[in-house]
Amino acid sequence: MSSASLATTLQSDQLQNFRDAGYLLLRGLLDAPSCATYNQRFEQLVRDEDERPEGMVVMRDVMVAKGAVRPRTPLHAINKILNFCADPVLWRYACDQRLRHVAEQLLDEAEGAGLHVISSNVFNKPPGVDGRHPMHQDLRYFRLRPADGIVAAWTALAPCNRLSGCLAVLPGSHRGALRDHGEPDWEYVNHAFYGIDDAPLDARVHLEMQPGDTVFFHPLLIHGSGSNRSAACRRAISAHYASPRCQTPERDWKAGAHVRPVA
Repeated sequence: MSSASLATTLQSDQLQNFRDAGYLLLRGLLDAPSCATYNQRFEQLVRDEDERPEGMVVMRDVMVAKGAVRPRTPLHAINKILNFCADPVLWRYACDQRLRHVAEQLLDEAEGAGLHVISSNVFNKPPGVDGRHPMHQDLRYFRLRPADGIVAAWTALAPCNRLSGCLAVLPGSHRGALRDHGEPDWEYVNHAFYGIDDAPLDARVHLEMQPGDTVFFHPLLIHGSGSNRSAACRRAISAHYASPRCQTPERDWKAGAHVRPVA
């Protein structure tokens, strides 16, 4: 059965929940074979540099890079892959109709409106390192506006729970402004992991997810994740979709090296 035939039409209460909370969690949106394909491709890209397309970045965890931790395997050294838009296997994730159809609805765009992917990542939180991601807003990393024209899709490829360092969100925080971000005062902080100093941690909601579960969230939603205290890597794949109505005064963003239309 094709992914198009499985596309989800959101109910009015789901759309309202997204508008109110800033995120929407859909259980089992992607099937097990799709998740297995992305996991296998990630592992292949980590082990074989010749497989990596131009522009892809495979980032080691800071504790591994600084020699504070010796990884058990190559997979335990990697924090994430950035920019998979040129990889024919991982790119299937961003083009999956099940994701695109939900993104179009959350962005209030017609089907086939011409979304672009402006960011693509595979997150791999290894055990045995700090690995925390401070509470932050993704709009910190984008110049595009309006914020309501951007939505993230984040799919678990391995169990994501409190033990393994699941995502934590602050419901409703997307209704505020873009906050000031700084580098946390931690001994080990991964590159470009900026955070908000005064985020109200007591208000966090932890999103425990199984492989295939997908959360969509607004770029102003404050979110982060903790350390992985399990024995296995906590892994997820993600893409940020942008509406064709988004603009930036600085340059033609659609010509960016890591921006690609989904078809």
